[in-house]
Amino acid sequence: QVQLVESGGGLVQAGGSLRLSCAASGSILSINSMGWYRQAPGKQRELVGAVTRSGVTNYAASVKGRFTISRDNTKNTVYLQMNSLKPEDTAVYHCNAHVVSNAVYDYWGQGTQVTVSS
Repeated sequence: QVQLVESGGGLVQAGGSLRLSCAASGSILSINSMGWYRQAPGKQRELVGAVTRSGVTNYAASVKGRFTISRDNTKNTVYLQMNSLKPEDTAVYHCNAHVVSNAVYDYWGQGTQVTVSS
């Protein structure tokens, strides 16, 4: 079994910054891609950004240039640096990891709330 534990959410004013972290632990041989998704009330979950094991990244158009995703493979941890936050960034942010153990499994964190006030 694998657990993803997120931290770093909170309340911030528009224009501010937050840094999210997500640490994976448990039965892990390696982790392929890791990413962050978000879900706002009444909306579908959407990809925010993802990073491969080798460091290749991709982002949603709405956050490109403001958010940076990175990972530390030695710690099985993924980060999301969020700058110039906007009220429309308000959502629950979920970490995702494609974990290799005896097969490849898709795991999700419990989510962390990010609220941006105007």
